[in-house]
Amino acid sequence: MSSTVHDISYNSKSRVDLFLALVPKEQALTINQLSKRVQKQLILQLQDPEISAFLEFLDPDDVTNILRYLPKKRQDLLITQLSEYYQQSVSTLLKFDPKTAAGLMNLNYIQVDGDATISDVIEQLKVNEKRTGKLPTILVMTEGKLTGYLSFSSIALANKSKKIKEYVKKINVIRHSSEYNKVIKLFKQNAYNKVVVLNENDAVVGIIYSEDILGLIGEQSSATLYNFAGVSEEETVFDSAPKKIKFRYKWLMINLATAFLASFVVKSFSDVIAKNVLLAVYMPIVAGMGGNSGTQTLAVMIRSLSNTELNLKMVLHALKNEIISGATNGLINGLIVAVVVTLLNHDILVAIILAIAMIVNLIVSSTFGTIVPVVMKKLGKDPASSATIFITTATDVFGFVTFLGLATILIK
Repeated sequence: MSSTVHDISYNSKSRVDLFLALVPKEQALTINQLSKRVQKQLILQLQDPEISAFLEFLDPDDVTNILRYLPKKRQDLLITQLSEYYQQSVSTLLKFDPKTAAGLMNLNYIQVDGDATISDVIEQLKVNEKRTGKLPTILVMTEGKLTGYLSFSSIALANKSKKIKEYVKKINVIRHSSEYNKVIKLFKQNAYNKVVVLNENDAVVGIIYSEDILGLIGEQSSATLYNFAGVSEEETVFDSAPKKIKFRYKWLMINLATAFLASFVVKSFSDVIAKNVLLAVYMPIVAGMGGNSGTQTLAVMIRSLSNTELNLKMVLHALKNEIISGATNGLINGLIVAVVVTLLNHDILVAIILAIAMIVNLIVSSTFGTIVPVVMKKLGKDPASSATIFITTATDVFGFVTFLGLATILIK
């Protein structure tokens, strides 16, 4: 991150002044490097003339993304101040749902007939570059249907009189109504650098480049990281203390309530803890291992939920595998901790109780780590930010009940 981008990102009070100190071309380069959150905050603080000054230094799809932050009336006004090419492109892109493949695409392509010659294509490229200042993707059409694309290396090496259909390469497609997750999955599964967007009639409406998808994946990863920690993505390290309190207090209050629940469970077994102080010493191990195991399962489930829509059969299959994994890891770690307790404290009974509690708690953590995020998503809640609280509560409560309950039964 350049120093200018860093300063604009983390100095909210002087953000507008720092941005307006740049010349329009630098403004365009800078705004593309800002996070979506900072972009939005900045754009909403700028006047229309200040925005229009740098718009045509951006690609039409980037201009579209900028205008989406503004009310419809301001969008229309700014569009009228653009050149004819930008007006047509941006107006077209704004018609599509921003959360679909069409919302990710741009219009930097030309369509050529398969019977055209290499020389014909070169002439079209010259016209397009003069109009837009950019080299487009060359899509090859046969009877109005997409057959592939033509690479620039083919143009450079081929005989100029040859027909382009001899040099057509395959290109992947996706429907304009496909959601973000499907687009990301397509790029992740295959090493594409571009995908053509088609409408319901198989007509070309746009093209998506890999750099656009990489940016989207980065944004989603950042959002997941923030939510996973229970911190709002609107928060930055340089925010004021009151702002940080506002973002976090609700989650911390819920965590406090669940912590009291775990404490009440422990209190109900105070008599057996008083009889054997080793139980108090090893209680954190039970809770800690359960929490860590549940977090691992949760991370896997969130990744799966972000890439696909899980059905009941898939959830049950995942649950079975997670329970087997939890039981096996519980057995392995239970045996290790039993050996350590026996060697250090020479208390075989506590060692056995701790090992059994470890197995039970890792099964519990695997179960809740699988089910809770699915339930949260079905309820319309973000599983990354909400599930951790319930999983931790489950592992603490069941872990302590198992550990201290067995101790109550077996330790006389």
